[in-house]
Amino acid sequence: MLPTPDEIAGGLRMRAIWVAWAGLTLVAGCGTERAPIVPAAARAPVKVARCVLKFPDARAGTAARARLLRDLSRYVRGRPGRVVYAAHDLVTGVTLGQGAHEHDMITASGAKVDILAALLARRSGGLDEGERDLADRMIRESDNRAADTMWSRVGGGGAMSAFYDRAGLRETTPGPSRFWGGTNTSPADRIRLLKVLVQGGKGLSAADRRLVLGLMGRVQKDQAWGVSAAARPGDRVALKNGWTPRPFIHNTWAVTSYGRVVGPGRDLLLSVQTDQQPGEGTGIETIEGVARMIGARLDALAPTITRPCPTNPVA
Repeated sequence: MLPTPDEIAGGLRMRAIWVAWAGLTLVAGCGTERAPIVPAAARAPVKVARCVLKFPDARAGTAARARLLRDLSRYVRGRPGRVVYAAHDLVTGVTLGQGAHEHDMITASGAKVDILAALLARRSGGLDEGERDLADRMIRESDNRAADTMWSRVGGGGAMSAFYDRAGLRETTPGPSRFWGGTNTSPADRIRLLKVLVQGGKGLSAADRRLVLGLMGRVQKDQAWGVSAAARPGDRVALKNGWTPRPFIHNTWAVTSYGRVVGPGRDLLLSVQTDQQPGEGTGIETIEGVARMIGARLDALAPTITRPCPTNPVA
């Protein structure tokens, strides 16, 4: 006997109810393990570069330079003997000086760099092994016997005069005969020599200049005094110092120092020369006083003003 339409409809309703109940039971049974929650990707904060323009603050720089020159002059007046100096920063172009062209200042061992530079300018093939050893001892140890030999090899005072003319050192005169330590110079000429070593030309190759500056950068620790006082922590220094008693000048001393101080934002060439000093130590103290003041205040001599970039630049 076939089921009636009402019985068929009723059976379908019961089946639907059973399937729905079974589905709820299955969902309830799986409910102990929740579906993992996937976090939305975290976005890093966007950093927007701020556009700024820097302009030289000439007024502030001029004022700072005037103050420094005044303070240096006061310091020098309070020190014994003669004190002259010159400074030039190759990065900012700032120059300073007092007595920079006084060219009767004795170099003593400061002339040893001149001797090496002159010999290199005459040797297209560079130095031989023995001469490199002499150069090392002459600059790093300030060995006088090595300087005597190198002075002879370069050709003495006549050859040195030719080198000075070629290098543009018009205020430097070689010592008489074999006395290279009697070379006279000016702070301005020491700066000119340093420029030749840094920037090139005048017959010196890049390898020659690296050799000289490299030796000046590795002088013995007990000879690293002087213009190195201008250096900040981390700055690199290349220098040569000179010192000699002057028994015929009231038993005084001549003490000199010149060199290069390189670091972030500066490439400072500095020469400080003293004469008629009561002792070597006094001369060193004076040189370092000048150098320290210049080094500490050099950045203030080339200040800048910061301005935001225009928002609607004109095309």
